[in-house]
Amino acid sequence: MHEMTKRVIFLPSLLTVMVAGSAYAQTSDDQSMEQVGQPPPEQEIQPEIQSIPDIGGVLTPRGRFVLEPEFQYSHSSVNRLTFRGVEILSTLLVGALNAEDVDRDTWTTSLTGRLGVTNRLELELKVPYVYREDTVNTTIAEVNPTFDLTNSRSGDGLGDIEVAAHYQLNRNLDGGPFYVGNLRYKSTTGKSPFEIDRTDDGTERELATGSGFHSIEPSLTILFPSDPAIYFANIGYLFNIKDDVNERIGDFVIGEVDPGDAIRLSFGMAYSINQKSSFTLGYKNDFIGKTDTEFTDPDTGITTTQTAASLNVGSMLLGWSYQLDPDVALSLNLEFGVTEDAPDTTLTLRAPFGFDVF
Repeated sequence: MHEMTKRVIFLPSLLTVMVAGSAYAQTSDDQSMEQVGQPPPEQEIQPEIQSIPDIGGVLTPRGRFVLEPEFQYSHSSVNRLTFRGVEILSTLLVGALNAEDVDRDTWTTSLTGRLGVTNRLELELKVPYVYREDTVNTTIAEVNPTFDLTNSRSGDGLGDIEVAAHYQLNRNLDGGPFYVGNLRYKSTTGKSPFEIDRTDDGTERELATGSGFHSIEPSLTILFPSDPAIYFANIGYLFNIKDDVNERIGDFVIGEVDPGDAIRLSFGMAYSINQKSSFTLGYKNDFIGKTDTEFTDPDTGITTTQTAASLNVGSMLLGWSYQLDPDVALSLNLEFGVTEDAPDTTLTLRAPFGFDVF
């Protein structure tokens, strides 16, 4: 019999072993495993490598704890051209033409812990710290000489803490796809947009580090092994829970705010180069619904509701992972926006390391 090769492919909480083109995974509590032929001598199984964050996957093995430091940088820019005046003809404008360039940078450091309670149940806790900076450059072309104004705001502090549970729905004894159910809750521990310091007219003096709203996201992850790759897909629905803010900002009192819910989906492929290296290609898209906000004039008592436009946030995903040793890995992920509402770039560096706790 010819010697058979063994390849290990890692995804978020995924450990799948490919033997001579046939896949099998250790998923049941009795840790049974079907083999074909005579494999090479067993090697120490490496811990998971999460190529793309927040996708989910087959669970961390029972009794293993993974601690994951993470650093993330996100940049987005918006260019706007605003005309204030009278348009007599399409080529004749009487008024002021303003050009505005907004640059938004966000640095996030976080610490995530994942515990394999059983071979099919995993619990997760994520604690982020956020620093944000917005720079607005305004140019008024009709002023002679041209007038440029630069305004910067920043904010930092604890972000919104998240907890999640992941459960593998099937044992995958027939070599088909893995199905994993996920449930994530996001708290309001960060400083919300309604808690930050403002001027008397409502202008921000600092930036928020949290959304200010509780949210719950159920989702389903599908993983299909195909040596030497794994195809993945995830679909979920994000419920943002409305709240009565009851805060005065400028000349109005903000009443009930109903943030838009979101449909979230992602798909792609993870490819194992060798025992230590892998890369991931994918795409994700969030369809965020309209947000309704109540404004009350305290002088007249009149309440009006304003509706913000829906958003379409789509990004291409690239991921690289390298296993330093059986317990430590490095992962670098890049997202670049392909829709107008998406950040231009998001770069994430993570270094998960695992150890047995029971």
